[in-house]
Amino acid sequence: MGHVSTATHETTVDVGPGPVTPAQLVAVARGGAAVRLTEDAHAALDRGRAVVEELAAGETPAYGISTGFGALATRHIPADMRAKLQRSLVRSHAAGSGPEVEREVVRGLMLLRLSTLATGHTGVRRVTAQLLADLLSHGITPVVREFGSLGCSGDLAPLSHCALALIGEGEVRDADGVLMPAAEALAAAGLEPVELAAKEGLALINGTDGMLAMLVLAIHDLRVLLRSADVAAAMSVEGQLATDRVFAAELMALRPQPGQAASAANLVAILTDSGVVASHRGPDCHRVQDAYSLRCSPQVHGAARDTLDHADRIAGWELASVVDNPMVLFGEDGDDTLRGGRVESNGNFHGAPVAQVLDFLAIAAADVAGISERRTDRFLDRNRSHDLPPFLADDPGVDSGLMIAQYTQAAVVSELKRLAVPASVDSIPSSAMQEDHVSMGWGAARKLRRSVDGLARVVAIETMTAARALDLRAPLTPSPATAAVVRLLREHGVEGPGPDRHLSPEIEASVALVASGAVLDAVTATIGELR
Repeated sequence: MGHVSTATHETTVDVGPGPVTPAQLVAVARGGAAVRLTEDAHAALDRGRAVVEELAAGETPAYGISTGFGALATRHIPADMRAKLQRSLVRSHAAGSGPEVEREVVRGLMLLRLSTLATGHTGVRRVTAQLLADLLSHGITPVVREFGSLGCSGDLAPLSHCALALIGEGEVRDADGVLMPAAEALAAAGLEPVELAAKEGLALINGTDGMLAMLVLAIHDLRVLLRSADVAAAMSVEGQLATDRVFAAELMALRPQPGQAASAANLVAILTDSGVVASHRGPDCHRVQDAYSLRCSPQVHGAARDTLDHADRIAGWELASVVDNPMVLFGEDGDDTLRGGRVESNGNFHGAPVAQVLDFLAIAAADVAGISERRTDRFLDRNRSHDLPPFLADDPGVDSGLMIAQYTQAAVVSELKRLAVPASVDSIPSSAMQEDHVSMGWGAARKLRRSVDGLARVVAIETMTAARALDLRAPLTPSPATAAVVRLLREHGVEGPGPDRHLSPEIEASVALVASGAVLDAVTATIGELR
């Protein structure tokens, strides 16, 4: 999507043995921040490398160091062939296909792989980790293709395309977005490619970094979009002469779902001092109940918020994780079998924890979009809109008003429902049945990005529709918060009621205002922060 503002001022992010934060990831991925390895990272890298070099010099075969990979792990590789082993691994695994993956995703996955390297548990050399940091700092972004990862044994193909750039091969885009061979970009930046040593090729490609980067970015965006959905819902409640009494705190307390309570509190705050709501609050109002899409907005939006909080916890745990196979362990991690530590195979690269919450969020996005579209549709039907003109048209019959804007919204909602079908329940065995259960987390992440974009579009169309309805309620006055949103739309070319005109530019302008966080900012600048 056109992605919400980062609101970050970090220009350099320090990467050490500890986890990077979501804010740091956004700063590097979207804000173009440079990165710097800390002295603690250097010490950890040196310590881990010492273990690998001791193993490499030994007689006993060690997976990933002196053996082949996956189903070929039974072959012992002699010392003079191990540099070729690592180079061949990267070349063969850089097998992606399809359109280029977005720059922010590639930068995000590069940062997360660097963060894991900086723990020392992967055993790479300091020079190799530094070159990865240098690519980020110089804005050199390897070309990664859409398809290739099964979300198990790490995001192998995407990370391999990044590792390929470190050895001066493959294609990259420079800081200006110009496509060029990696060797040329490195030379132009004054950087030298590395010759990968024992285990380094494997350590560079064996992580959940791609799917995790996309999860963190999606969580960042959805924090804004779910609050923006509360804004749109409040505008619809107001514009359709619905009641705000159903959002009262004492009613929410009877069902102590935290997301529901937060969403309801937002609706109450946004609708405070609304002349439209006040106009039908008295004893003369004979309406018994509003439709579910209005009355149950906090319940649906709240469920999505709680799902988002769960996904955030999973992302936090994964950001604090070390994902590689095999893993370098030190003395404090267990009994040493070597002077400096040992190397153990493991399954931490399996993407199931991340894949499942990526799917959960796609379901939540589809549900919030679905109720938003239903609120929009009610505005356009004269039998349900409480005296608004059909389709909010200027001259119904001659003018179609916002009829087809709802078609567009419905088309997006239908797509979101298809994207809500989980990827994480699928598995196609690979590597001659050695990798016989995979997470499909990369695919779950790719479709979630489309879901987040679609949700922004659906909420934007509801917002522009509700704004037109509020104009048509004059001389009744909207709340200060919703009035601020109407003004924002009008200032950015989303016009009020009138004869039919070209709608697509107004829809795109509305989408930009929702996705950037500008709609939410207009509300919070008026009434303070929302929950």
